[in-house]
Amino acid sequence: MDPHHKLDRIDIRILAELQRNGRISNVRLAELVNLSPSPCLMRVKKLQSSGYILGYAAQINAAKLGETLTVFTEVTLKNHRQIDFARFQEAVERLDCCVECHLVSGGYDYLLKFITAGILDYQSLMEGLIERDVGIDKYFSYVVIKSPFVKPHLPLNSIFAERL
Repeated sequence: MDPHHKLDRIDIRILAELQRNGRISNVRLAELVNLSPSPCLMRVKKLQSSGYILGYAAQINAAKLGETLTVFTEVTLKNHRQIDFARFQEAVERLDCCVECHLVSGGYDYLLKFITAGILDYQSLMEGLIERDVGIDKYFSYVVIKSPFVKPHLPLNSIFAERL
């Protein structure tokens, strides 16, 4: 399966099951997608080698860890040359507490998601970015009060509805 190969309905079902339960046994996965274990394992390996599966991870319950702060931050850069975007992205990628970075269209350049130990940590990290002069013109912070739900999966059934 080359990286440009279109996924078929079995591939999509495999991906959907794996994102629901990454620890599922190959035998159980094969049952759920109506394949025998050997062809199922071959498909999973092809999906991995083609880059459709990036990895497997545990989902951590942040509420159990104690006090945390989630902040969405809109960032506008001073300049818009390719080197300016690259410098900024490199700087925020190095920050462990920056868990998402999106280059967006609209009234600002980036939408970032930070998870920190609290407001003082967030303030300190933003002051550090400003001091390091990574190209920030202005930023706006939106502190999350509550997250009624966060879905950790891609909506594969909706995206690929015509193939299922």
